[in-house]
Amino acid sequence: MKYSLVACGGTFDIIHRGHESLFKRAFEIGEKVIIGIASDNLVKILGKKHSVRPLEERFKDLKKYLEKRGWLKNSIIVVLNDRYGPTIHMDKIEALIVSEETYKVGLKINRIRRRKKMKPLKIIKIPLILAEDGKPISCTRIKMGEIDRNGRLIKK
Repeated sequence: MKYSLVACGGTFDIIHRGHESLFKRAFEIGEKVIIGIASDNLVKILGKKHSVRPLEERFKDLKKYLEKRGWLKNSIIVVLNDRYGPTIHMDKIEALIVSEETYKVGLKINRIRRRKKMKPLKIIKIPLILAEDGKPISCTRIKMGEIDRNGRLIKK
C-alpha cells in the first residue's frame, strides 16, 4: 500500500545499514517522507552513550545521503525538539516507520493522537539489522570501534 505521507525519525549521527533499511521502507510505502532529525538539545535529553556530532553536520550528511539515493525530492526534513515532532500535530501523516527499538514511541504517538481526536498512524515496524556477530548495528557500536557502518566486525 502506498501512503501519501509517512514519517520516520532518529539522531542519524552515522547513517548505517539500520538507517538505510528504515529509509528504504519509508520510501517504498510513502510518496512523501517526513524525516525527523534530533536537535542537539533532544540528543542531550535522550542521553546517548556516546558523543553525537552537531545537528548541522548530521543534517548535511542526511541530505547528501538522500540526494545520492534520489530520495531528497520526496523528503521533508524537520528538526525534532521532542520525540514526537510533527506526528502529533499533522493530520495528513498516515504512517510511521519505526524499528523494534522505537516501537513504543510509535504507540505513545498514537495515544497522543487519539487524545487529540486525530486518526492513529499505521505503525510499520522494521526489524533491527544485525552485524556479523548477530547483535544490532548501532552508532554506539560503530563509535566504540566494534563494527563498521555495514555491521562488519573490526579486528582489534
